Amino acid sequence: MGDSEQKNSNNEGAAPLDHTQAHPKLVDTTLAFSRELAAQLVSIDGDISEEEADAISALPSGSAILIVRRGPNTGARFLLDGDVTSAGRHPDADIFLDDVTVSRRHAEFLRHGTAFEVKDLGSLNGTYFDGVRIETALLSDGAEVQVGKFRLTFYASRRDLAQTASE
Repeated sequence: MGDSEQKNSNNEGAAPLDHTQAHPKLVDTTLAFSRELAAQLVSIDGDISEEEADAISALPSGSAILIVRRGPNTGARFLLDGDVTSAGRHPDADIFLDDVTVSRRHAEFLRHGTAFEVKDLGSLNGTYFDGVRIETALLSDGAEVQVGKFRLTFYASRRDLAQTASE
């Protein structure tokens, strides 16, 4: 006899649960994250090296980081700490991505307080957010942004994530 058959036969004759009984007082289970816990949560992601986890956990409030996961310059890190950060093949771009699949002025990363958005600037090959071509998208922690051959992972400040979680 299988486990589910045993459980059913053992429950024969048992009284049904009475769902009308009063429930005990509900307790608020909101959890506030410490910086240390937030850093540990980052390190759970197997794609993050210890050095990258340290860089992510050290981000000040209102900043973020992009880490190149695929394409030329794998492992390169780009700090997002301004209101507008440009990305493209133009030598004056804040994030210089030297590959023919990237337009000279490809995309911008825009900061709104502690939130970030990516905006395509009419590039030929497009900008992708988690595999979907976008014109603009609000970035979430751990999201993948693709610019040409480059696949970059976005990580927000742990301080900002902890603050958001405690609100």
